[in-house]
Amino acid sequence: MKWTFVGIAASAFLLGNGTASAAERITLTGSSTIAPVMAEIGKRYEKLHPEVRIDVQTGGSSRGINDVRQGLADIGMASRALKPEESDVTPITLAYDGVGFMVHADNPIADLTAAQIVDIYTGKTTTWSAFGGPDKNIDVISRADGRSEIELFLEHFKLKPDQIKAAVITGETEHTIKAVASDPYAIAYGSIGAAEYSVGQGVTIKLLPLDGIPASRETVAARTFPIVRPLNLVLAKKPTGLVKDFIAFATSEDVRDIVESFYYVLPKKPGS
Repeated sequence: MKWTFVGIAASAFLLGNGTASAAERITLTGSSTIAPVMAEIGKRYEKLHPEVRIDVQTGGSSRGINDVRQGLADIGMASRALKPEESDVTPITLAYDGVGFMVHADNPIADLTAAQIVDIYTGKTTTWSAFGGPDKNIDVISRADGRSEIELFLEHFKLKPDQIKAAVITGETEHTIKAVASDPYAIAYGSIGAAEYSVGQGVTIKLLPLDGIPASRETVAARTFPIVRPLNLVLAKKPTGLVKDFIAFATSEDVRDIVESFYYVLPKKPGS
């Protein structure tokens, strides 16, 4: 079955006359990549609807999917495509993003290949000097279970979790970026959009090309970067009332500027 919008009932219900109660709230949980943009969209929606509160919580894509299944959230956030076993929920694509590799801005390394990434993350190569960089150990940062980035990373590079040799495990996208910015010898993988946004804010990281392809919003839009993913709002039932209205707002031209300000790529309109 295909719906225009799909969702679960709002956590606070509309009154019988269709007006919102003073305690009306919509809860979103899941991906830390999507959470910041949805928080900004929520603020704009709240200005238009002062009686409504949009509660955005992180915890990873798996949490977002599980929460809507269990009725713990009205809308889940998953920064990946759904798996076959997740066909009981329905995604609405808000935007597209890529998963790229970031290092400290002072790191002289300018490019890495897929084979080099595998060697780094499996512990075969342990120093930057192997790639012409400083004679320093590589501080490998990976992502926690339940995060879409590690699932996409393992799938793309055909690795198993027990093959990863990481010094640090991070959960939130923000924490990953901060960890790289504070360590001249670190490497991590994460949201291209979030990393580009951080660079624009003066954070001391840089994105590395992968196999010669720049990690950028442009290559994500062109689908030429090797790891591109949808940023999905995940819903469990056909929406009604407030949830339906919020979903329509979050996917409208009214928030295009917010989505693009986070360096994400908007879906193409039908026929474009």
